[in-house]
Amino acid sequence: MNDINWLDYSPETQAIRAGHTRTQEDEHSIPIFTTSSYVFKSAEDAALRFTGQRSGNIYSRFTNPTVTAFQERLALMEQGERCLAFASGMAAIMAVGMGLLKAGDHVVCSRSVFGNTVLLFQNYFGKFGVSTDFVELTDFSAWSAAIQPTTRFLFLETPSNPLTEIADIKALAELAHAHDCLLVVDNCFCTPALQKPLSLGADIVVHSATKYLDGQGRCVGGAVVSSHEIIEKSIYPFLRTGGATMSPFNAWVFLSGLETLAIRMKAHCDNAANIAHWLTKQSQITKVHYPGLTSHAQHTLATQQQSQFGGIVSFELAGGKEAAWQLIDATKILSITANLGDVKSTITHPASTTHARLTPEQRLAAGISDGLVRVSVGLENSEDIKKDLSEAW
Repeated sequence: MNDINWLDYSPETQAIRAGHTRTQEDEHSIPIFTTSSYVFKSAEDAALRFTGQRSGNIYSRFTNPTVTAFQERLALMEQGERCLAFASGMAAIMAVGMGLLKAGDHVVCSRSVFGNTVLLFQNYFGKFGVSTDFVELTDFSAWSAAIQPTTRFLFLETPSNPLTEIADIKALAELAHAHDCLLVVDNCFCTPALQKPLSLGADIVVHSATKYLDGQGRCVGGAVVSSHEIIEKSIYPFLRTGGATMSPFNAWVFLSGLETLAIRMKAHCDNAANIAHWLTKQSQITKVHYPGLTSHAQHTLATQQQSQFGGIVSFELAGGKEAAWQLIDATKILSITANLGDVKSTITHPASTTHARLTPEQRLAAGISDGLVRVSVGLENSEDIKKDLSEAW
């Protein structure tokens, strides 16, 4: 399979076939290489590999055949030149920052990102002299005004967590490049099955593989996809030295997840759209957030840069935190967990979980109200999900 040009094939085929170099055992399924180290043919071979003059595995902190297969497959699916896998989604974001930033640099970040992403930029990169301005995701003028001469990159999630707001990737890429900056997009909610930010002008894509790439809540992992130049110059050296490494077993699980990603995402989207439209008719709910609804502020933009609208639905209850907690506690089949992207539907209260470590002012600025509930719609029968919610009001 080494002589196949996988660029000639569709993403669905790439997700199942690409990245696997069969061993002498002629296995059909990708094996798990559970080894920490590798044997060199000679002292010279070892020296050439360590200096990069000869390709080959060196040490599983940064070279492992199972992890490499996952990296090659995801890079193809994202239409990127190269991918690096990490121990978690947050480790992937940390690697981007550590690889690209230095003291005195500046970042512009969306307010509407995962709470820990805010804290990473604000509390940790900030300790080392990197400043970050947080702006409204959908306010293009705010992004433009926030850019400084020292700005290194713009960072965003689209759709956002948990309000599913949509950023104009192409417009922000053009803005970033006009100021000699990079655009970094967290593609966790859509995955390459629904959206390809690099094809819209983004420079770097990050993933929490823990979510939809796995799809069954089994393992924790992350990934960075970009050009060979950016990966080789800025991200790979940090992985090799810092050691935020994805395990071979986790990579093997994620490879299996990628094989079913396209059909799972279609099913997630179909179920979520059904649930979202139903929620708009419930009197207890004051607002439903889902890009597939024509009432969504960025619905038209979502139709232009996504193939479908995702599996995340958020809604607001008039009774605030008390009403939200009461609903969550009364559900029977929905799992009360802050994870998402699982075949099992999950429900959570963002203000007291994923965004709890933000200040009340930060949550207010990000639109995270006390009455907001987020549902990651799984693959159960949608009528059963509706029944669970309706009986919990």
